[in-house]
Amino acid sequence: MIRILQLKLPIGHTKEELEQKLAKALKLKGDLFQKQGADYQIRKRSIDARKKNEVYYVYTIDVTLKKEQQVLKKVDNKNIMLTNEEIYQIPVPGNRPLAHPPVVAGCGPAGLFCGLILAEAGYRPLILERGMDVRRRKEAVDRFWQTGILDSSSNVQFGEGGAGAFSDGKLNTLVKDVKGRSRKVLETFVAMGAPEEILYDAKPHVGTDILIEVVESLRKRIHLLGGEVRFETCLTGFQWADGGAERSLAGLYCMQGGTRILLPAQAAVLAIGHSARDTFELLLQEGFPMEAKSFAVGFRVEHPQQMISGIQYGAACADKLPPAPYKVTANLDNGRGVYSFCMCPGGYVVNASSEPGGLAVNGMSYSGRGSGNANSAIIVSVTPKDFGGEGPLAGVDFQRRMERRAFALAEGRIPQQLLGDFAAGICSRAYGEFESRTKGERAFAPLHTLFPEEIGASFLAGMHRFARALPGFDRADCIVSGAESRTSSPVRIRRNEGLEAAGGVYPCGEGAGYAGGIMSAAMDGMKVAEAIIAKYQRPVT
Repeated sequence: MIRILQLKLPIGHTKEELEQKLAKALKLKGDLFQKQGADYQIRKRSIDARKKNEVYYVYTIDVTLKKEQQVLKKVDNKNIMLTNEEIYQIPVPGNRPLAHPPVVAGCGPAGLFCGLILAEAGYRPLILERGMDVRRRKEAVDRFWQTGILDSSSNVQFGEGGAGAFSDGKLNTLVKDVKGRSRKVLETFVAMGAPEEILYDAKPHVGTDILIEVVESLRKRIHLLGGEVRFETCLTGFQWADGGAERSLAGLYCMQGGTRILLPAQAAVLAIGHSARDTFELLLQEGFPMEAKSFAVGFRVEHPQQMISGIQYGAACADKLPPAPYKVTANLDNGRGVYSFCMCPGGYVVNASSEPGGLAVNGMSYSGRGSGNANSAIIVSVTPKDFGGEGPLAGVDFQRRMERRAFALAEGRIPQQLLGDFAAGICSRAYGEFESRTKGERAFAPLHTLFPEEIGASFLAGMHRFARALPGFDRADCIVSGAESRTSSPVRIRRNEGLEAAGGVYPCGEGAGYAGGIMSAAMDGMKVAEAIIAKYQRPVT
């Protein structure tokens, strides 16, 4: 297989033009694909908009044809080379007996992909989820946005699909992948109903509306392979086997339908998500090795999408391309990092609360990205020194304090303020040239009082810094919403080289502190599944 890098084509090009460009790059005839039986696969597609009057698609493409070595000698181009695709492989089962199927606590990306790999390997996993299936969960979320009535078990954070199901659905990751896990995740998404473009777009995006379909299909696939998913079933305790220098798992206590039950288990995966605060408390009581970790907090900001697309693509191409994203970052003189997170082109700011009396926001978009507004979290790094407390759960307490303040500022509605008023320390009275796009009620409030002074000042400094690259980013009528507090887990559950925190217990994904998004969480779930498979035989019951 031959890989061609840096193949540029103009916006609006046809399939025929792409194939002609490929043939020309390989110094072969233009009917290579129609008549000669050659084949190709797009591996990556990005947009080069550095020159606003010359905007291109840039491709990486794999081509399969006869006499590849001869073609390479003839071409002699550093951007054209032989390549071998890394095919994902499930490991060979281990030799330790496993009396019961593995149990996975949590049905977000980490839990679902851990469960999928276990099911594909014949381990018949049991996946537990405190919330509802994704269809009923959506009904509960919509009801919350419309009425303010919160279901503390099924909301934007909890339920089938995890927090990622109600987000922008971005599937990019910076995690180095040498085993083909990333490709496996993307191919699985496509097989479950996601658009094929996610296999090659540089910034793949699914959207909440399609993610709901994908998650449901993935669960059905796990069922077909012998696995099981139990909803409204929450982990509440552990049973440990007697004897031995180190404790080993014997079972899990759960609340199911108001009844406490015991599930026998030798292997359990904690794919609990970054908002499972009650489970963090349980793990601390059980003596699991845990530590507070740094994360980031801040606000979600909105701009007109047309403005962002015009800056990124230029006026001539802004209407010819999908709504533009952006990524900004800065290191301030006070040592704080300020950066964008979970940027949602054409998206909505959503009330993402999961606890009564607290309010957190997130960003979400549908597959069409058609709200008219761009939004992103602009967040400031915080460390355990900022938390105002000691112990592994100090970051959780810090989050809760900020979320309760946010709730109080606007009496349970999303508190908002225009950036100019934020800087002046006055409450806003009306929107400027554009209005906010939210899911959930909103109200103007003195948002500048939400965080400690240094965090608010760092946010504002970052907004001004980012305006150097994105003119108008710090416009006075930029809409600011808070609190953006669930950017990543405030806790890390330490695990050994075998990925265990205790005998048979495997912390996993974002909640355990080992991921930061849908893709990295799914990949960590796969990694943990592989560790279980490599250690244990297939279950006998």
